[in-house]
Amino acid sequence: MVEEALKGAFRDRAPRGDIYDAMNYSLLAGGKRLRPILTLETCRLCGGDPMAVMPFACAVEMIHTYSLIHDDLPCMDDDDLRRGRPTNHKVYGEATAVLAGDGLLNAAFETALAGRAGLEPERVLEALDVLARAAGADGMVGGQTLDMAGEGRALNQADVEELQRLKTGALIAAAAEMGCILAGGGAEERKAVRRYASRLGLAFQIRDDMLDVTGDAALLGKPTGSDARGEKTTFVTLKGLDGCAALVEKLTGEAAAALEGFAHPEFLISLARSLAGRMN
Repeated sequence: MVEEALKGAFRDRAPRGDIYDAMNYSLLAGGKRLRPILTLETCRLCGGDPMAVMPFACAVEMIHTYSLIHDDLPCMDDDDLRRGRPTNHKVYGEATAVLAGDGLLNAAFETALAGRAGLEPERVLEALDVLARAAGADGMVGGQTLDMAGEGRALNQADVEELQRLKTGALIAAAAEMGCILAGGGAEERKAVRRYASRLGLAFQIRDDMLDVTGDAALLGKPTGSDARGEKTTFVTLKGLDGCAALVEKLTGEAAAALEGFAHPEFLISLARSLAGRMN
């Protein structure tokens, strides 16, 4: 359902040079679609209609995709491969890649606002406030800044946890909380959903750090060993592979426990366990 919605996002737009081609190139390149799935499923969990919030789910994925385009640029991680294909700037050039990322960031809010019919305005405002904060300098952008500043420096565990809480975790938590908000979830439900998503996000990142060491680039669709080349301190650096595996297991249990108050959390619990145990 997410794939079909994303395919139609820019279908009726007038051509503007290569910009929509470049935006779609990365947006439709596949991926787990974790963030939009969280929005849809937490909406269902809190008694809402998942299809009613699909535009907001797509908005989260657009922001995530823009961050990947920019993250791959030569001035950032300088990667040539993403999801098994050449990175955006390798196909369209650096200038268009920057603009494609900019376009997706703005399109995210256009898409969400275009789909607000039938939803309570206060909920829409609250959801978009959560999304904007998570994507900005106090969230994902701030985490990216810490990531770049940490290259070539020895960080402690608190530093790495804060970096990943912002860089990866903030948008994952926002995706989950938006679904809850739009469904009319209360403060306790929002708190539980955020706790679930924060634990899932951290476990996901630790597993990603492990895969950068042990994974197969052909299966992952992106280069491995990039953390070492960038002289980045990761969870593997601090805790080793065995320590990371134990921490992933602990965080996954905490994520599942956060949903105990909901009637049917089975899908989200299964999702957390699946991501925690993924090999590639």
